[in-house]
Amino acid sequence: MEEASVSKLQSASDGGNDESETKAQRPNPRKQVRGPGRRLHGAIAHKLGTAILSGEYQPGDTLSGEVAFAEELEVSRSAYREAVQVLTAKGLVESRPKAGTRVLPRNRWNLLDPEVLAWAFTGEPDVEFVRSLFELRAIVEPAAASLAAQRRDKNDVKMMKEALAAMRRHTLATDAGRAADRDFHNAILQATHNDALIALSASIGAAVNWTTQFKQRSRALPRNPIPDHTLVYEAIAAGDPAAAGDAMRVLVDLALDDTRSSMES
Repeated sequence: MEEASVSKLQSASDGGNDESETKAQRPNPRKQVRGPGRRLHGAIAHKLGTAILSGEYQPGDTLSGEVAFAEELEVSRSAYREAVQVLTAKGLVESRPKAGTRVLPRNRWNLLDPEVLAWAFTGEPDVEFVRSLFELRAIVEPAAASLAAQRRDKNDVKMMKEALAAMRRHTLATDAGRAADRDFHNAILQATHNDALIALSASIGAAVNWTTQFKQRSRALPRNPIPDHTLVYEAIAAGDPAAAGDAMRVLVDLALDDTRSSMES
């Protein structure tokens, strides 16, 4: 039953069920999901989170009550409540007795949470939000690269080199290549040996991943960005803070240009 409920959630997110689905394959609406588990409430959180990030639900809107939602998608009320707890922890909603679950103002959302970033890029992300991510990267990453050039050790350089090699081997058109891209940027933050910067690794990595994937949603990457990464690596490995910061600044600026081009196509 849990598998059927997850499938129904995914189908609902795509705009409805496959008309070829047989009656025998459809979940029985009279049976309540028991022990929904992480996958089911995660699917519900994804559906609601995506709807909030896409603007289907606006700040101040009240979500459907748990009874109505559970009946609509044939899931347990406990699974819905667990999903709302996930959204609450990310600052997207708040629940109050009798008042229901309300979407919070955007300035309360944890927009750098990797899962929230994923929800933002499920559909067509807000142009201003994409720009703000690149502004964040332009502030943080050049400074981090400069600091990494001063503080990196042999292991840091090894991690960057291996990530760069994986990017070349797999290309950024693949999941493996994009994972290597995340590893590269993460290795730079790690090389700063600054705990506050390292804490941004998951968020920066998610931003890199989703913007790179977004640029390829309708066509191949407009150019190969791996040489830009190579210049950053070489400057950090050489212990040249100024060159490392400059190279990273160029990398982020060119990535923004590529993304703008993709959004205009």
